[in-house]
Amino acid sequence: MQQATLIENFKMALSALRTNKLRSVLTMLGIIIGVGAVVTLLSVGRGVERYIADAFGSIGTNLLFILPGSAEETTGSGPSQIVQGNVVLGPALTVRDVQGLRDTVRAPHVGLVSPEVQSVGTLSTGGTSRQTVVSGVTSEYTDVRSWPVVLGRFISETDVASRARVVVLGYTVAESLFSDGPDPIDQIVRINRLPYRVIGVLEPKGGSLFGDVDDQALVPLSTAQVDLSTLRTREGLPVVTFIYVRLEDDSDREAATREIQTILRAQHNIDFRDEDDFSVFSQADFLAAFGAITGVVTIFLSAIAGISLVVGGIGIMNIMLVTVTERTREIGLRKAIGAKRRDILAQFLVEATMLSLMGGLLGVTLGVSGALLISQLLEGFEATVSLAAIGLAVSFSAAVGLFFGMYPAVRASRLNPIEALRYE
Repeated sequence: MQQATLIENFKMALSALRTNKLRSVLTMLGIIIGVGAVVTLLSVGRGVERYIADAFGSIGTNLLFILPGSAEETTGSGPSQIVQGNVVLGPALTVRDVQGLRDTVRAPHVGLVSPEVQSVGTLSTGGTSRQTVVSGVTSEYTDVRSWPVVLGRFISETDVASRARVVVLGYTVAESLFSDGPDPIDQIVRINRLPYRVIGVLEPKGGSLFGDVDDQALVPLSTAQVDLSTLRTREGLPVVTFIYVRLEDDSDREAATREIQTILRAQHNIDFRDEDDFSVFSQADFLAAFGAITGVVTIFLSAIAGISLVVGGIGIMNIMLVTVTERTREIGLRKAIGAKRRDILAQFLVEATMLSLMGGLLGVTLGVSGALLISQLLEGFEATVSLAAIGLAVSFSAAVGLFFGMYPAVRASRLNPIEALRYE
């Protein structure tokens, strides 16, 4: 009997919605926009998290990053280094630090160590020139970053020891400078007007939201410290921009971090009461930081979008109150032939919930379409539409219908049948 009554309520609700199609659509509009925005934002947020994870995964696995300056300075907006002329007065990492970290006795859990000196240079060949990032690296770089060459060879220890003017081009740079088709290997490229011989081209990794990682060139570290970056510490030691450490096993991370801290504190003469003047980060740290940021932003934007659901719910309550007034005689007639308060209550609750639920389903369609559109507009990015986000949005829209439909339904169920039949 109860099942038959519920089915009848659904039929009556559908009939009422069909009778006032335009009003029903306009009432659902707030729910449609709110659910669509929530689904789109949650899908884009999940896509950003996945994209960031893939981007960090592409730079190599089991990596530690050592940067100059304390963790507060590194993550803050202000510069951690003070440079006067070519002398770094603030925190700095040096070649001596690299040598210390390569000591297998003091650092048994530290694997491959690769320093990098970054600068900006102008590369030119023939009539073509391009400004890009030029980094000085060692032979370990290709293994630490899991970034092999697709043509030629990589920088060797001999190149570093002899300060050879050789260069390995990123794929984007190679295509830009040699777009007419000649093999770039053994060609001469001028970096800041100095001649360098091309010995290799890196395997393409593609662009990302962080920029084109293929838009760079690599030269021997020793050569870069003479031709491109002449920064020194007060003691005259060559400065490196940062240091990569690749671990043999990710389970060695904590032990390796402690060893790195011990060695660098000793080499920087840091008192036991003072903070580190360097920072050690892992890929997990970067992913956690970016994940926290994107998570907060996604929740915040979804909460703003959720306001549309509340506005839509108020619209449903308003229309349901109008509907109760319009159908007062119908309610009185139903009560007169034996309908109980709970029957009237169920009838209007079902109608409000159905109105909200239909808006939610249309909103899901709008949200999924929006997420797919964003994926098409951003090259290399793919929004992740999850069933959890869809279920959450639809459930919340149904809950909005129940909540805001309760008062009109209760008001309808409390109407006096005699006064309702007299209503004009």
